[in-house]
Amino acid sequence: MLPLWHPARVISTGVFVGHIPGPAGTWGSAAALVPAWFIAAAWGPVGLAVAAALITAIGIWASGIYAGAMDAKDPGSVVVDEFAGQWFTLVLVPNDPLFFAIAFLVFRVLDIWKPWPASWADRSLPGGFGIVVDDVIAGLMGLVLMGGLVELW
Repeated sequence: MLPLWHPARVISTGVFVGHIPGPAGTWGSAAALVPAWFIAAAWGPVGLAVAAALITAIGIWASGIYAGAMDAKDPGSVVVDEFAGQWFTLVLVPNDPLFFAIAFLVFRVLDIWKPWPASWADRSLPGGFGIVVDDVIAGLMGLVLMGGLVELW
């Protein structure tokens, strides 16, 4: 077990959101909405895409260390992957509560359902890559769906 304030633990658990009882992935996705709103408001879609890429890279590192310390393939308390995937889903979404709510639901469905190739990544990739990349793939699918919805709206 890593110390409480170890950077890999803090990052992997989304500043301890992953330790909230109940559906950690849903809590992580919901918590990801708040910083996404502010990032998108300050730096637009490009800023949110850059932030999503950064949290992906940092999340792969942190969750790999955390999972190793927990001796688990994908600890349920890891939610940094939800942050990354949710942020990618939100890249083309306007800062509007309705669109954020729809994007939240779209990402949760894709993350739980794990359509191919997300399911392949979840089963096949090792360590931090396997923990994070399946959610990033689901998030990129969500980005495409939300981009289409925004265009049609």
